[in-house]
Amino acid sequence: MKRIPLQRNSLFLVCCATLTIAAVIPCLGQTAPPAKLTLKDAEALALRNHPLIQAAALNAQAEEQVSREAKSAYYPTASANLTAAGGLPSDNSRIEAGSVSAGRALNRYANGLEVDQLITDFGRTSNLIASSRLSAQAATQSAQQTEQDVLLAVNRAYYGVLRAQALLQVAEETVKARQVLADQITALEKNQLKSLVDVAFAQVDLAKARLQLVQAQNGEKAAYAQLADALGLASPQPFELVDEPLPPAPPADPTDLVAQALVNRPDLASARFTYDSAQKFARAERDLWMPTINAVGVAGLSPAYQIPLTEHYEAGGINVNIPIFNGFLFSARHQEATLRAKAADQERRDLADRIARDVRVSWADSVTAYQNLDVTAQLLKQATLALDLSQGRYKLSLASIVELSEAQLNLTQAQIDNTNAKYDFQIQQAIVTYQTGQMH
Repeated sequence: MKRIPLQRNSLFLVCCATLTIAAVIPCLGQTAPPAKLTLKDAEALALRNHPLIQAAALNAQAEEQVSREAKSAYYPTASANLTAAGGLPSDNSRIEAGSVSAGRALNRYANGLEVDQLITDFGRTSNLIASSRLSAQAATQSAQQTEQDVLLAVNRAYYGVLRAQALLQVAEETVKARQVLADQITALEKNQLKSLVDVAFAQVDLAKARLQLVQAQNGEKAAYAQLADALGLASPQPFELVDEPLPPAPPADPTDLVAQALVNRPDLASARFTYDSAQKFARAERDLWMPTINAVGVAGLSPAYQIPLTEHYEAGGINVNIPIFNGFLFSARHQEATLRAKAADQERRDLADRIARDVRVSWADSVTAYQNLDVTAQLLKQATLALDLSQGRYKLSLASIVELSEAQLNLTQAQIDNTNAKYDFQIQQAIVTYQTGQMH
């Protein structure tokens, strides 16, 4: 068998190891690409994950239990009693489970069951049940309003990230363009074709562009932090956001939008249910003056008893409780509940007025944002043309560096304004959707 020399064998192993490491290192350096996230995906994630939505849903479920609490008055109550007593014998002394009927008791032990059933309280319980059900419906509407609040925050944050990314791209392109111009002017100055003043102006503009880039980078990080908060995440995630198409133009008149808001807004529906609940509760407080009729039954055994007592007992009866006077407590409670119901009605009216105002304001803002799209597009077009002309004039020594610098600044500002106009319009349309109660 032919042997490979040790030196050749070592060289062979080193080559294999080098190739293996070269193949593994790129794999170790690779990271998973950021997940794509559309606006609908972001909204769905927030609805599943945001703690405020979870809290609102739990509060609504808790309000439903209040209705069950009020309804429990319709069911009988039963309690077991175990009673023991001792004392000197006395004529006509009696004992039963749950009570001692004589001051001097026989040595006695009894256990028994007591059942109490409401027959009627002339409407008080039914009004309390209706009030609690309406309160539960108000809580459900409040939970839906919380969802819409979260969805609006998601829309704002989503478009905020897209805006920050677009502004960062503008800043990066501005730095590149001004770096190229600064290098060109520096080379021309070395050849004594431009002055140091031109170099200084170019370097100042480059420094401004770099400062703008730093601010844009910070703005992107802040925007991702706001998006994470809107999604209910503990820390920002490197999502790849998908740009959304521009929404259609806003309507010419906000009247229909106001009508939609007054019908669809969950917070206004919650205010209506709250007012109705307060009215029912006021009626229940009024019914405190009505009699209450209960049926009562008791039965039990006496394992330890003395003659002439028996070893078991049972009794039943009807109890009618008629309020006569309690220091004006019931009238004060009724008056308090009535005033609170009237206050709830005024709060509902105020909320409806504020909703109508907010719809009109958001509609006006969306119209302005839509008009800004054309204005900033024209501004960007003209600023681009002005920069091209200024660069041509500067190369021909027909324009100063001041004119060229001003044209660069105008173009950068036009790009920023155009970017802001696009995402301002999308955010304003999201606000209109929210104000009309249609954000789902």
